Amino acid sequence: MSKPFDKNPLVRVANSPIHGRGLFAREDIPAEAFIGTYAGKKTMDNGMHVLWAWDEADDEWVGVDGNNEMRFLNHSSEPNAEFYDTDLYALGNITAGDEVTFDYQWDEED
Repeated sequence: MSKPFDKNPLVRVANSPIHGRGLFAREDIPAEAFIGTYAGKKTMDNGMHVLWAWDEADDEWVGVDGNNEMRFLNHSSEPNAEFYDTDLYALGNITAGDEVTFDYQWDEED
């Protein structure tokens, strides 16, 4: 039986030096490679594991309350991955063991 959040062959959840738990590369991931999809129920409420994505079809922001390993992604101002909608891709080569991060795009002036 697999552990929760242990189904993605490219990444695993482990303790993070950034914050709590994070997502780490199981193997080398080449630049532009698809890493996974942020899965969960749609929501309009903000929360700890909510990813906000632009829904082009409905022309609005929609939240996804993460229920898979992607919910453990941590922020970095120098990320090595980015989302296109709810799909995560490597920005550059990611070495096995490296933490996979993305930019939450917080407005620092708020």
